[in-house]
Amino acid sequence: MSPDPSLAYLLGRVAALNARVRAAVERRRGNDPAADDPFRGLYLSDDYIDRLLAQPSAGPAGPVADPVLLGEVEHAADEAERNGEDVRLRRLGRDFGLTPLDIGLLLVALAPDIDARFERLYGYLNDDVSRRRASVGLALELAAGSAVAPAARHRLLTGSPLLDGGLIEVEDMDRPFLTRALIVPDRVTAHLLGDDRLDPLLASFAGVVGPSPATGSPAGETAAGLPAVLAAGGPGEDPLLAYVRERPGTGAAFVAAGALAASGRPALVLDLARLRHDADHVRLARAAGREARLRSGGLVAGPIEALAERGPGAIGELATLPCPVLLHGRSSWDPRWSPRIPLLVDAEEPGQAVRAGSWRAHLNGEAPPDLDADTLAEQFMLAPDQVSRAVESARLQSLLDGTALGVEHLRAGARAQNAAGLERLARRISPQVGWDDLVLPGVTLAQLNELTDRARHRDQVLRDWAMRPGGGRGRGVTALFAGDSGTGKTMSAEVIAGSLGLELYAVDLATVVDKYVGETEKNLERIFTEAGGVNGVLLFDEADAIFGKRSEVRDAHDRYANIESAYLLQRMESFDGLAILATNLRANLDEAFTRRLDAVVEFPMPDVSQRYELWDRCLGRSLPRADDLDLDFCARAFKLSGGNIRSIALTAGYFAAAAGRPVSMADLIRATEREYRKLGRLCLESEFGPYLGLL
Repeated sequence: MSPDPSLAYLLGRVAALNARVRAAVERRRGNDPAADDPFRGLYLSDDYIDRLLAQPSAGPAGPVADPVLLGEVEHAADEAERNGEDVRLRRLGRDFGLTPLDIGLLLVALAPDIDARFERLYGYLNDDVSRRRASVGLALELAAGSAVAPAARHRLLTGSPLLDGGLIEVEDMDRPFLTRALIVPDRVTAHLLGDDRLDPLLASFAGVVGPSPATGSPAGETAAGLPAVLAAGGPGEDPLLAYVRERPGTGAAFVAAGALAASGRPALVLDLARLRHDADHVRLARAAGREARLRSGGLVAGPIEALAERGPGAIGELATLPCPVLLHGRSSWDPRWSPRIPLLVDAEEPGQAVRAGSWRAHLNGEAPPDLDADTLAEQFMLAPDQVSRAVESARLQSLLDGTALGVEHLRAGARAQNAAGLERLARRISPQVGWDDLVLPGVTLAQLNELTDRARHRDQVLRDWAMRPGGGRGRGVTALFAGDSGTGKTMSAEVIAGSLGLELYAVDLATVVDKYVGETEKNLERIFTEAGGVNGVLLFDEADAIFGKRSEVRDAHDRYANIESAYLLQRMESFDGLAILATNLRANLDEAFTRRLDAVVEFPMPDVSQRYELWDRCLGRSLPRADDLDLDFCARAFKLSGGNIRSIALTAGYFAAAAGRPVSMADLIRATEREYRKLGRLCLESEFGPYLGLL
């Protein structure tokens, strides 16, 4: 096996350092009256003090190297680079802007980590066996020939490429400058030796994306020119700073990493949402910048909202790193975050064809026979990186089930990409019912199907056909379900969610309404923000409680109530998701909401035939029935909603279970009487007829 030219160059440069160390040792011996003293470095003798006092002031000793060996090493490195080999020490010098003196200082500090002999030699040269690292003075002597040259000393001060780039650390800051120890971080040493594993400081929230077909070019026309801008660099001498603003389903991190890959650079991707709250963001930012530069790449970091709460300086630490930096988030860029001016890019949502192609690419021939990638693309607004995770999640689920990968596994994998933030604000419901479970008039069913079609094809109509331009309008679908309690509003929302392959999120009003001024709007904003990034259906039950009519202002309470309603009007119009408002009191809703709704679906009380079907379905097929059940009578006599009938059937089931027999007509009549009492209704002979005596 031929030796690694990068490692060979590094070891050759360290070996060439031997000549300088040897010359330094000879100078020490010439001035030391007891050079062979085994306790040298542990004490100072009187003779040694006299010798020190007799020496002239420090002057240039002149660096001594082995010119033959050094020439051979450099020639071999030249040849390797001409052959396309990566010589890491040289590349590091170019990427970090190091001078030949900087590289010499770096090698002096690095030598004990490469060759243990230097540790003992440095102890001798430092005249202290306990200090086996190169001191500033020793490094300057070996690399520059003098410890007093101002230009050389500056290379080991703050502001120099070595220190600001994190290639060298100066320890013992309480000691005089020349006796401070120099340390090369382990990550830098490992990189020069050929180790490409991530810095342990970053491993928990970072990853590396290199040029590959999976990252490709950024999506959207706006971001298409980003690779060319990255290749050209930023204004002046600064590398490019860009901010990619994200919309749900766009995958801004994917866009940024793809742009770096297309410009020929790997991307170090930081997921700031996984950053610990007590983490030292300054230290981590510098480590991230060093890691990106070690790889000759750029940095992708976001969402920036995770850092914004720590103050503008936290984002500035990343934004001012001396490498291409692409930040992303949902917020607009705040100029206070960084003195550098960023390139602002809006990530565009990939079209349905792009999303479908992403599903096919990540399945890579494993697609189920009945897969319709276009349907999956319609149902789920997922960025390419989310599609990749969804497919992997589906594969794992199929292994658990012991079956081949199926469409339902893929849908479950897609739903698994929903962030958990919304679950803290709303109750998640996995749909368990379908269209066959609904008992509704034909007109109502037709409206529900139309609403489902709106949600399924909104990307084509609103994005591709641009049917909702301007005005800050979102691409969401909102509907109002109005009707008496128990008429099937919540169940219909669950059916629509199931038909779309999504989950239903029912908003808990207790987490929304707040007695303090402005808090209700903040809670709603959190819900809308979280829901915008979730593939699900948002249900506001009892919506009239928060979407009520605006009234004439008579006092401060009226004014703030109107502010809440006005905010909701604006926020609903800019919402990008699927929201359903359910209310028993349509008349209580502000009329301005009606204009902003895509559909208003009325849920009437069921008629006789529908009530019969409801009685039959609510009793189910597993529940044993007695021969005396008269469902025709129940449907004709009791004018109840589906919710009431379901409650009666459940109560009758408990009566039968307690008695250890099938459900009888007596159980149904008793359960109906209990439901009438709950509703505050009287049990009249005109309704109960011949069964009144069973009570």
